[in-house]
Amino acid sequence: MRMRRIRNNKILREMTEETSLDVKDFIYPLFVVEGEKIKREIPSLVDQYHYSVDMLDDEIKELERLGIKAVILFGIPDKKDSVGSGAYDENGIVQRAVREIKKNHPDFIVITDVCMCEYTDHGHCGILDDCGCVINDETIKYIASTALSHAKAGADIVAPSDMMDFRVRAIREALDENGFKNVPIMSYAAKYASAYYGPFRDAAGSAPSFGDRKSYQMDFHNSDEAMKEVELDLEEDADFIIVKPALAYLDIIRRVKETFNTNLVVYNVSGEYAMIKEAVKKGLLNESIIYENMIAMKRAGAKLIITYHAKEMARLLKERA
Repeated sequence: MRMRRIRNNKILREMTEETSLDVKDFIYPLFVVEGEKIKREIPSLVDQYHYSVDMLDDEIKELERLGIKAVILFGIPDKKDSVGSGAYDENGIVQRAVREIKKNHPDFIVITDVCMCEYTDHGHCGILDDCGCVINDETIKYIASTALSHAKAGADIVAPSDMMDFRVRAIREALDENGFKNVPIMSYAAKYASAYYGPFRDAAGSAPSFGDRKSYQMDFHNSDEAMKEVELDLEEDADFIIVKPALAYLDIIRRVKETFNTNLVVYNVSGEYAMIKEAVKKGLLNESIIYENMIAMKRAGAKLIITYHAKEMARLLKERA
């Protein structure tokens, strides 16, 4: 059998593609800040911006024109404290952003990142004890309150990224008890303690002021552990599962896909994005690498991809149509 017979013809190659991408596969991250008339480029994330709430409408309109149907919101408050009170404030930055988007674009899908690291003055994802360790069971009360406040504001999906044990169950109970049984949970189930998050922590002002997050985020040496994390979150009634990061964790994505019948999301994180943008800028790589990377994630098993490349991919897919 001559495998090259089909490869010799461009149309036949396209007809026999095993993996494809659609603009609806992409979720675009947005960073929301306090203030007015702010659209400020993030130095560590070229072509990504901080937006004040009043500037979101034009951005959502552009995403709609491109065919992108969903965003995930990250909030950066002006004031932080030890218990991250801005995270669950009914008038917090994310809560106001959700209301603004849903008011003008009711059918646009708004996902909210549920965590405390952007809101705590110590930068960790939960409540600390006297020794500076994150207290799991105390933290999940705050995480559940944050998710509930997002649902009340109109969020379509809440996405806990804190990696506390039992937080999915706590969120599900809080949502169900308050009339939000139909709000799905998109859990960062296999979130690794990764060096790929550097640009995001700069963008969100969420770097820990001491220590690291290895006591609650996953050890990147481990694969079987990720399967257990996913299994537990599904048992607690997660509707979507996120693997994060994506490119260096394609093996994890494939294992989750083959092991569980679930809605699998991957997060193509800030460091992965920044490396590619810098390499393209310096002429070391062609922009086609972005498409290749997205195909790799889909081929590994991703249903949806959270990526800062979403706009670029939407434009590229229109060109290819």
